[in-house]
Amino acid sequence: MFAAYAARIDRDQPLNGLVLGERPEPEARPGWTTVNVKAATLNHHDLWTLRGVGISEKVLPMILGCDAAGVDEDGNEVVVHSVIGQTGHGVGPDEPRSILTERYQGTFAERVSVPSWNVLPKPAGLSFEEAACLPTAWLTAYRMLFTNADVRPGQSVLVQGAGGGVATAAIVLGAVAGLRVFTTSRDEAKRKRAVELGAEAAFEPGARLPHRVDAVIETVGAATWSHSVKSLKPGGTLVISGATSGPNPPAAELNRIFFLELKVVGSTMGTKEELADLLSLCATKDVRPLIDSVLPLDRAREGFEKMSSGDLFGKVVLTV
Repeated sequence: MFAAYAARIDRDQPLNGLVLGERPEPEARPGWTTVNVKAATLNHHDLWTLRGVGISEKVLPMILGCDAAGVDEDGNEVVVHSVIGQTGHGVGPDEPRSILTERYQGTFAERVSVPSWNVLPKPAGLSFEEAACLPTAWLTAYRMLFTNADVRPGQSVLVQGAGGGVATAAIVLGAVAGLRVFTTSRDEAKRKRAVELGAEAAFEPGARLPHRVDAVIETVGAATWSHSVKSLKPGGTLVISGATSGPNPPAAELNRIFFLELKVVGSTMGTKEELADLLSLCATKDVRPLIDSVLPLDRAREGFEKMSSGDLFGKVVLTV
């Protein structure tokens, strides 16, 4: 079957390890199902995999891709939850939690095999392309906002880095939930687009906000860390799920964190139950994930280049 996979690790030039070509069909195993992939989406996790983060040379070649929507063996339209080992369903009882592409082959292929427990019904109102956007970036944003930040309607949130997949999802979901959403971007067009999506206001990075916020959604890392900490109310929460600009900020702002009793919470992906709630929210409230571009799988390299450059707003979708 045709697939986009990591053949080697290159920390400096990650796309040197990306290969488009034939790979073996998934092997049948008890408790698992094979999904015919209709659409899959790119995440920064895929780029980090090509850099060797969370993966070792010994498991290569590895088909990339965490997200997918498609049709299962029984003809059902489904969405794949990509966290494997969250429960004992289909894996050993002591299996550590992992995301597709870390221990198991991913979704950038004609077919992918996952535990049957890991598939959820696709809402009829969502296209395959839209549904494929949800299991990683949108699920991450959902958990950051409503589980780890624990914000309520009427409260305020700063979303750093408008345009990225998680940030875009957080803006849309926050607005739908009745939050006051502020966001930042270096790009004027992205700031304007964020306001159109529901942000109350969009600012240049580091700008003073109208007031301090209850929570910050942080995926940028080093470049925005200080601004994120300084933007919080006393007792506020900074939720971080990524560090695309680097993991080591020049100043940790520890004095401000302890003096104002701020909370710093790490967040990774989300549960199957949270994904089910997210799917329901999108279906009932007519929420549609923002798609930057749709490419056939054999043009995956173009999508990786687009994501790597940061020249996108929303998700890059690969169709099979």
